[in-house]
Amino acid sequence: MSDDSGAARFKAEVLVHLDAAANLARWLLRNPVEAEDVVQEAVLRAFSYYPSFRGVNARAWLLQIVRNAAYAVMKKTRGIHMVKLHEDASDNAESAWGIDLVDPAGDPESLLMQQETRREIDALLGALPVELRECIILREFEELSYREIAEITAVPIGTVMSRLWRARRLLSEAAGVKEPAR
Repeated sequence: MSDDSGAARFKAEVLVHLDAAANLARWLLRNPVEAEDVVQEAVLRAFSYYPSFRGVNARAWLLQIVRNAAYAVMKKTRGIHMVKLHEDASDNAESAWGIDLVDPAGDPESLLMQQETRREIDALLGALPVELRECIILREFEELSYREIAEITAVPIGTVMSRLWRARRLLSEAAGVKEPAR
């Protein structure tokens, strides 16, 4: 196998899952800049180990690498929180001027409600312990099977089911949703 065919296979089998990798990294790290770095590092690792990859599920394999890289970053930066003291105009010109670009497709009221809903969901998910958050993200957002989640997180399927149940219960309680009477 030539290097070109290996790179083409890597692109076809692994790189198609970059969105899922970025999504998982953002939810685990809660920092878009760190998440981008983790995804980049994970893809480099995946590319270097791809010739020895013998699995059938490249998506789960990549997400496991992303997860491991994210946990390494979290372990390294535990207790360190960066706080912006002022908005840098070079970061985002629109926010520096106080301008929010509005989607012309929606009316302001519905856009505001959607943004508020997204913020509430983000806050609820962010409050979960990371091991519960990763399971719920992999299941509900990435639509992975219990078996795939178990493979990625390196825990038994029963633990995955337990974590999902606990995550859903905590989310329901935090959102104020009452369980139906039995």
